[in-house]
Amino acid sequence: MQFKKSMIFAAMAGSIAFAAAAQQELVVRIGHVAPTSGPQAHYGKDNENGARMAIEDLNKRNITVGGRKVRWVLQAEDDAADPKQGTAAAQKLVDAKVNAVVGHLNSGTTLPASAIYNQAGIPQITPSATNPRIAQQGFNTFFRILANDNALGAGLALYGAKSLSAKNVAVIDDRTAYGQGVADVFARTAEANGMKIVAREFTNDKATDFNAILTKIRAANPDIIFYGGMDPQAGPMLRQMKALGINAKFMGGDGICTDKLTELSGGANNDTVFCAEGGASLAKMPGGTEWRKRYDAQFPGQFQVYSPYVYDAVMMIADAVQKAGSAEPARIREQLAKIDYQGVTARIGFDSIGEIRNPAMTIYTYRGGKKIALN
Repeated sequence: MQFKKSMIFAAMAGSIAFAAAAQQELVVRIGHVAPTSGPQAHYGKDNENGARMAIEDLNKRNITVGGRKVRWVLQAEDDAADPKQGTAAAQKLVDAKVNAVVGHLNSGTTLPASAIYNQAGIPQITPSATNPRIAQQGFNTFFRILANDNALGAGLALYGAKSLSAKNVAVIDDRTAYGQGVADVFARTAEANGMKIVAREFTNDKATDFNAILTKIRAANPDIIFYGGMDPQAGPMLRQMKALGINAKFMGGDGICTDKLTELSGGANNDTVFCAEGGASLAKMPGGTEWRKRYDAQFPGQFQVYSPYVYDAVMMIADAVQKAGSAEPARIREQLAKIDYQGVTARIGFDSIGEIRNPAMTIYTYRGGKKIALN
């Protein structure tokens, strides 16, 4: 009988100790949203991989805030690159009371979602949505960790004029917030630098047949075809350009600047494509080379573009929590607004509207199926 009582007391003591330990734990939930289904799933999975790497690294560090051990939790949602699904995912994260959000991937989903996070007072860092209008809404909860379309579109146009000596250009966009935005900037800058827009055409982000558009463009004999959109459309477009005998150079922003473009184009991208990313090349990032080795070991063959920016975004939120001594969203936002953080991708700080200060931009081409940095 005495033995049974001892066992009961021991069990009670263990339960009390466990409850006390649980009370001491601070759970910080970080939301992540990207398209992990549909034609753009390869981008979304790459982004989510970057978030998971960061969460795993944080939990290995046994970080404490206010004397409480922090457990970092990722709540990942799929928006399928669809604005309606994006707003539903944003509301789901708000209802789950996440402390901060990394995402969304696309400008078209980030624009409506950013209003939801702002209303809830939840800080949001996008690692990839580049439309300038997002930062111009006046939301103090919004931060962008890479260059926007003003830099990308203008940089590509200047490269076309000065390095490729192009005179005539055709412009196509997919009518999304990202695609149309970057195409508009490219067209304006091209004209300002003496190039003539000989065709302006439109498609959508679900299309795969561009023969009618390309046949019309072929008659204008452009030196460059610029496409504002993503690689699920750019790949087939390049195949069809080759089949139609169009020898123009092909340009686009970070949406087409992926490792997967070679596969999607059937190799038609070799020595014909010039694209831009809103950051330094991995080789020139402060921690890019070593980080990529770790990424490839954990997620072989899945790297695309944005995962190192996602990794930095999660780490910056963690840094803000530690500096604030709190996981309250308002306190995190205050710290992000004045942060000076040395990340894998760059040294990061934000201006008054949440844009990254001193953004880098890299122009790439493809040779032998491999993406090669030109600057």
